[in-house]
Amino acid sequence: MMKYRFLFLLLGIIARAFGQDSDLPNDFLKDTFHKQRREKLREKLPANSVAVFFANPVRNRANDVDFIYHQDPDLFYLTGYREPHAVLLVFKDMQPASNGNYNEIIFVQPRNVRAEMWNGRRLGDNGVRTQLGISPAFNNRDFARYGIDFSKFDKILFFDFKNDVRDVASDSSDLSDLIRQFKIKIKYPDSRNLVLQKEPPPTNLDTQGLESIMDQLRGIKTQEEISLIRKAVKISCQAQIEVMKAIRPGMSEREIEGIHQYVFKKYQAEDMGYPSIVGAGHNGCILHYIDNYKPQITNKELILMDLGAEFHGYTADITRTIPVNGKFSEEQKLVYELVLKAQEAAMKICKPGTSFTSIYQATKEIIDKGLIELGIAKPGERHNYYPHGCCHHIGLDVHDRGPYEVLEENMAITIEPGIYIPENSPCDPKWWGIAVRIEDDFLVTRGGFEHLSVLGPRTVKDIEETMKLPSPLDAFVLPDLDKTEKKD
Repeated sequence: MMKYRFLFLLLGIIARAFGQDSDLPNDFLKDTFHKQRREKLREKLPANSVAVFFANPVRNRANDVDFIYHQDPDLFYLTGYREPHAVLLVFKDMQPASNGNYNEIIFVQPRNVRAEMWNGRRLGDNGVRTQLGISPAFNNRDFARYGIDFSKFDKILFFDFKNDVRDVASDSSDLSDLIRQFKIKIKYPDSRNLVLQKEPPPTNLDTQGLESIMDQLRGIKTQEEISLIRKAVKISCQAQIEVMKAIRPGMSEREIEGIHQYVFKKYQAEDMGYPSIVGAGHNGCILHYIDNYKPQITNKELILMDLGAEFHGYTADITRTIPVNGKFSEEQKLVYELVLKAQEAAMKICKPGTSFTSIYQATKEIIDKGLIELGIAKPGERHNYYPHGCCHHIGLDVHDRGPYEVLEENMAITIEPGIYIPENSPCDPKWWGIAVRIEDDFLVTRGGFEHLSVLGPRTVKDIEETMKLPSPLDAFVLPDLDKTEKKD
């Protein structure tokens, strides 16, 4: 009995301690935002249907250490819930129940004294009801025995499973168990049996329909989301400015990455929106170069920096390319200004009704013509100096959900043309190793666009002038660890 009294006492202490939220930011998305998103989802669901969303799995980093948890963006968008081992069901219509009708229900991980002592606070079902405004809410261990007749629905919409979720042996209601129990409830077909069948049997399971519905919802940003994206973008721009002021030949790629991330954290950004890309010289020609290992960037190199802060779940995506020594060489300047010209051509047509294809074509025409004029490419030649598209949505993901037909008001997008000339390319060696990408973030408005990342210097003149400014990091010099000696 004494043991249980102690546990209840400890739980009460933890509950009171974690109930104090004065040390948390007060500008998170409100529960009313998430409720409105669920209502919008419900409007788009087909008749007599239910949509099911699972939390992201916990990913193991090494041994008994996991990666920092990141919630499934769709589940976060609809609930604000940031913990693992949960499942949300949103019904098109009201469902009868003895204790009151409902049109949504969520099952979440329960409060646990020991787990919270080691790994931090949990909301539990009561916290989800009171803080996130979702009701009914139950502990996830109740999902297996909760009576939902899925056979009565014309459509059960969910994203198909990737079969990469670990089963926590000590937890009978973790994400793996929730998925297994769900499959039993909906009579999820065994893929081995489907191979033996000429035609799959009729079913009410729909693993495709949610894709377009969530694209439509998340592709158009609300004012609350726009405010968070603006903050993430401003933080990311300021980081680019501070790096321009601080960078010197001899620094490492990782040191440059660290300055960016320090600025992000200084402004209370929780994370990076994606793995940081900091590529000096020929490393910039690797589109998704994330090693950032080069120990010394040299005097004559360009450095391509593609980084974005994630603020309260929403991420920026900004790229700047600058000369390490503060001055573009003639070849670097010519390539840079060609990319800038391509981006500005795309900006001129950035408005509602313009197709994503048209935005890309505007940049490609400028780059193709310019490469020929510079002698880097030959007329009629199919080159690979501009190998990627130039636009994507940003938001809860760096490559966010959204339709890719035409621009619409309140879409948040990037425009990011680039030119990459690897060593041994079929052109004059003076161009080798030059890699330039200029990426900016835009909000599509009723009459055109808002340039969200205008704070970040873009022109050759503005970059070179910014790089002349003093940096507060100039005086921050650490001792050489190889030369330090332990003193008695």
